[in-house]
Amino acid sequence: MKAILLVVFAVGCCLLIASDPAGGDWPMWGGSPDRNMVSSMQGIPTTWDIRAGKNIKWVAQLGSQTYGNPVVAGGQVYVGTNNAAARNPKEPGDRGVLMCFRESDGRFLWQHTNEKLGGKIDWPETGVCSSPLVEGERLYYVSNRCELVCLDTHGKVIWKLDMRKELGVVPKNQSSSSPVAYGDLVFVGTSNGRDPDNRFVPAPRAPSIVAVDKKTGRPVWQAADAGAKILEGQWVSPAIGTVGGVVQVVIGEGDGCVRSYEALTGKKLWEFDTNPKDAAWPKTRNEVIGTPVIWQYKVYIANGQDPSSSSGPGHLYAIDASKRGDITTTGRVWRYDGIKRSVSTAAIASGLLFIADTTGNLHCLDVNTGKPYWTHDLLAAVWGSPMVIGGKVYLGDEDGDVAIFEASKVKKLIATPSLGSTVYSTAVPAHGTLFLANRSQLFAIAQKP
Repeated sequence: MKAILLVVFAVGCCLLIASDPAGGDWPMWGGSPDRNMVSSMQGIPTTWDIRAGKNIKWVAQLGSQTYGNPVVAGGQVYVGTNNAAARNPKEPGDRGVLMCFRESDGRFLWQHTNEKLGGKIDWPETGVCSSPLVEGERLYYVSNRCELVCLDTHGKVIWKLDMRKELGVVPKNQSSSSPVAYGDLVFVGTSNGRDPDNRFVPAPRAPSIVAVDKKTGRPVWQAADAGAKILEGQWVSPAIGTVGGVVQVVIGEGDGCVRSYEALTGKKLWEFDTNPKDAAWPKTRNEVIGTPVIWQYKVYIANGQDPSSSSGPGHLYAIDASKRGDITTTGRVWRYDGIKRSVSTAAIASGLLFIADTTGNLHCLDVNTGKPYWTHDLLAAVWGSPMVIGGKVYLGDEDGDVAIFEASKVKKLIATPSLGSTVYSTAVPAHGTLFLANRSQLFAIAQKP
């Protein structure tokens, strides 16, 4: 497991939980609670050929649509997909599936499946979109049925929290949050949203975020600040960091605001509206779908809409997380308006920030000032997030290509190897190997002699 480094920053006397998984496990979405998409792991190939097998360690068959991002822990790889390539005849039909493979050779070990809820609260063939959090012998993920599920690492159910039945949540389209933990609590977005026809919020008092006891699966605190202001859905994942001596859980919500809560109590610390005052849904006002990144005393987040929506303006912010209350004005460190709508999470390395928008542009900015250095058009839509590995940026697109750049102020495209079909997920580095899924296959990519 990776080491958690406590780093003291002089600015604002800020204590941060910062981490670099380096060459070890990648046990959650983002690799660490702060969700920064960065690893110092060296030796990952920049070229491969899936037909010739060049630098392909192994390939595993998934379903027909794979939106879940792989995680790697304890010698096993976990990824969410659908049931189109059903492995168990006793579990037929459309289901959400969490698959587990052996890390060394890709051997299928087990799966946990759930039947679909149906309709527009559990979209057909979408599968499992949540990336698990693995801690020791337990893992936590959100099923397609809007359940926070705790399994052991052999696939046995320990407990389930049905957020529809117990919290009154009505998901829109899909439940997709990836859990994060602090102490004895695990935190997750609930996916509460609008009705199927987008007319109103059926459950305005249902929470947007919930903190759950790891051992029992019982809710400890919850927050419903987005309320009836949700614009469409809430397909979000929280991040955790320590700023000013306070452990904060930060999450983007469906009304377009980013909010921070005290991790142990749920006390709201601050909120920040990511839209201009005159913005109007759906043309110019956006929700927040990407995951916040907590770096030094700031939070970095972009807003956007469902990638199936038409292109429109987006905004990327650096927010001072040491502030309190409504910090839409007082907490803004910088804003970058050169980005279109985005569902991506940022990667911060060597003073640079990398983030993509759904139209297919990768942006490189100065992390401290927001000054843009360069933009590159991948010429295909992007659903995933850029990952910096050993000084290089990896980003997949809807055409199935993976663009690889130098992580530098000057744009240098190294290569664009193909994965054969659409890449909805994000590259994951662990133990000298790159794990990356296309629509229907999981690849382990490593340098071969």
